[in-house]
Amino acid sequence: MLIVVALGGNALLRRGEPMTAGNQRANIVRAAAVLADLVGEGHSIVITHGNGPQVGLLALQTAATSDGGTFPLDVLGAESAGMIGYVIEQELGNLLTERLFATLLTQVKVDPHDPAFARPTKPIGPVYDEATARRLAAERGWQIAPDSDKWRRVVPSPRPLEILEASVISFLVERGVIVICTGGGGVPVIARDDGSLCGVEAVIDKDLASSLLARQLKADMLLMLTDVDAVYVDYGTAAARALRRVAPGEISGKNFPAGSMGPKVSAAIEFTEATGKPAAIGRLDDAVEIVRGERGTWFEQALQSNRRASAG
Repeated sequence: MLIVVALGGNALLRRGEPMTAGNQRANIVRAAAVLADLVGEGHSIVITHGNGPQVGLLALQTAATSDGGTFPLDVLGAESAGMIGYVIEQELGNLLTERLFATLLTQVKVDPHDPAFARPTKPIGPVYDEATARRLAAERGWQIAPDSDKWRRVVPSPRPLEILEASVISFLVERGVIVICTGGGGVPVIARDDGSLCGVEAVIDKDLASSLLARQLKADMLLMLTDVDAVYVDYGTAAARALRRVAPGEISGKNFPAGSMGPKVSAAIEFTEATGKPAAIGRLDDAVEIVRGERGTWFEQALQSNRRASAG
């Protein structure tokens, strides 16, 4: 089974952890062991990953050191994809010594008129208390938004329209290569009037891009791994309830936070509705059990069909 596995930024760098190279590598070692187990189960995998904490840190660093203007977010996104992909490839290669790997910078086409450019929602960088976040926003011209009990900078997150390197990724997958790609949702680009491409100042949501990639690759499953065990209704309250099996028509990503679970739910729904194949969301350490249908939240088109048949 071909699975597109999307590693959340918080699965690679745990919430509240200092953003050090050592912490990131330690978490990737943990993720690599999980990915190796999936391969050991006989699955082919394509790995995507988030970059929210990392690209935000790079933006802070370039703002602090550059005397000729800061680097745009598309360039920083490419930089973070190379940085994270390198470590994933190395640590997974240390476990799967007989396999071939490729880390691929991935351009993702977006609409230059996407309304997201006027409504930043994608959290990047460290978390702050509210007072610090508001001070930094005033000093640096940021837009900020709540992220659980903390606050973070938010930037535009246009919808992905096309993974431009999908044919290259497919070529490699067909030859048994484990590909790490679409890092941080890919590098956002637009087409000029003459057809040439240029990057734009944005960060694409990794889960929506992973869903699109899974559709373009005709994958058998989309698996989104994060730091919570399932999708919850009323998360963070006494009435919280985990969802286990969901038909796409039963919920909407709009019912969940835009900066965290909302895009994952939307990505799962889009993949399942378009392909009839399952998507799942759950905790990194539970990946094998999630694929087996034993843990996490599964989105299945068949559930809806079965319920209609039962009702008839």
